[in-house]
Amino acid sequence: MEQQYLSKLHPTVDYGAGVFLLIIGILTILGNSAVLVTAVKRSSHLKSPELLIINLAVTDLGMAISMYPLAIASAWNHAWLGGDASCIYYALMGFLFGVSSMMTLCMMAVIRFLVTNSSTSNSNTINKNAVCILIAFIWLGSLLWAILPLLGWGYYGPEPFGISCTIAWSEFHNSANGFSFILSMFILCTLLPALTILSCYVGIAWKVRKAYQEIQNSDRIPNAAKLERRLTLMAVFVSIGFLGAWTPYTAVSFWSIFNSSKSLHPVITLLPCLFAKSSTAYNPFIYYVFSKTFRREIKQMKCCCGWRAHFFNTENSIENPMSMMWMGRENACVCPTAKANNGEASTQ
Repeated sequence: MEQQYLSKLHPTVDYGAGVFLLIIGILTILGNSAVLVTAVKRSSHLKSPELLIINLAVTDLGMAISMYPLAIASAWNHAWLGGDASCIYYALMGFLFGVSSMMTLCMMAVIRFLVTNSSTSNSNTINKNAVCILIAFIWLGSLLWAILPLLGWGYYGPEPFGISCTIAWSEFHNSANGFSFILSMFILCTLLPALTILSCYVGIAWKVRKAYQEIQNSDRIPNAAKLERRLTLMAVFVSIGFLGAWTPYTAVSFWSIFNSSKSLHPVITLLPCLFAKSSTAYNPFIYYVFSKTFRREIKQMKCCCGWRAHFFNTENSIENPMSMMWMGRENACVCPTAKANNGEASTQ
């Protein structure tokens, strides 16, 4: 085992990091799977901007499935598993899904800005085909950036704490190759998208504030205005969550560019990395707060799961089998459909 792949952390910290990633992975898989299931059930009612939310769920789910098991196993092994090959794979997956998420958030902000400033309806402003093409370009662009280090521009390498891999930030000063790659990546994949997101939501906030001033003398705020505000707030919180989770990691990475990574304690480099990975888990919670439809679908899932657990409970079935059966049938038929009929067909 090469020295660079050995953990620089105390074994207790390694175990803790593995447990944290396991919890984040479970939450990510459950939450984003629920988002995808909801999307499949409502595929005929989906609006164009919602395709980007689905894409964001796919990126989060992909990161959890392709990366977290290897990271957890390495943490509990106290050394990176698989050597150079798995390190390159892990870093490539992280870069691919990270750039995809960032670009998806950027396009979400742009589309919300266009919709908010348009006098026509969402469907007339941006159609689904255009969004699908946009998503395809997001993935192609992200894949191109991810494979560039394999083609000789930029490098992948282990993190300072030894049990994770990413872009080799220390190569910024060591070679012109590393310098040009990191600088280009930072400007095109981080800085410009972040500024675009900020500019769009500032523009949206100004537009919404102006609209509310125009209707402040009305008896009530139109439902369309309430919906736009809720959708915008949801998108803002998703973006803030992602950028907030990755900002500490970006700061530590930049410290590694201009200073030796040995100047930071390994735990200091580990915590921002774990915090960044937590960004895959909490988007479904944001959707649950702001989306009535998603909230209703989750309650239906809970209702169905509760019925199944109740129906297959051996003790209850033995005590009163007919009662349990009819109760299960009632829950299965009434609970989902009654609530679904009460909800509108729109996403939010």
